[in-house]
Amino acid sequence: MNKEHSGSSEAEAPWSGRRGGRRRAGGPPPFGPEQERLIGAWFAGRIPEGWFESPASIEIDPDELQVVGTLAPPQLPEGASEEEVRVAEQARISGFREDSRGARMRIAEEAQPAFRRTVSWGAECGGSRVLFTTAGVPVMTRLRLADRRVLDTLIDAGVARSRSEALAWTVRLVAQHEADWIQELRDAMTSVEEVRARGPRGAGSD
Repeated sequence: MNKEHSGSSEAEAPWSGRRGGRRRAGGPPPFGPEQERLIGAWFAGRIPEGWFESPASIEIDPDELQVVGTLAPPQLPEGASEEEVRVAEQARISGFREDSRGARMRIAEEAQPAFRRTVSWGAECGGSRVLFTTAGVPVMTRLRLADRRVLDTLIDAGVARSRSEALAWTVRLVAQHEADWIQELRDAMTSVEEVRARGPRGAGSD
């Protein structure tokens, strides 16, 4: 069975955290504005020309690189209905997914060991957006009785089938309703990283 992301390659890169040909053991992969720029530049150079209308959007966290590109809209007769447009967009995305599968797998195999993250893909076309593969990363947490009761209420109401599913649902709900605030937090953290990068280097650095 084909898999759209895999994780073994011998790619070498200055941003990979490798020393003497061996990957640095333990600890999270490098993360910050400079790392994001390097990753964006790598994908800009590695993604074949003609795939997307503009540079791909890359969402990054310590576990995953999610690469989403915008496809050219299909040409439809004037006056096409919304349903016809949606079907054409979905077909364009589906065709790209199948036609590019082999190349995307090769790119992922190069990027994953270098950036120490799983690579997932998606595409947008007009008003349609499809994520082909995403990494489901388990997150462990301890909850008090009141918090567990919230999750159990969601299960009893049929919103979720398990506590883990209920927790994921609440995270998505917060992201939906507090998107502006969360973006402000991200922007603030990015600014801190940029200021820190401009500061004096440690005594042991060259």
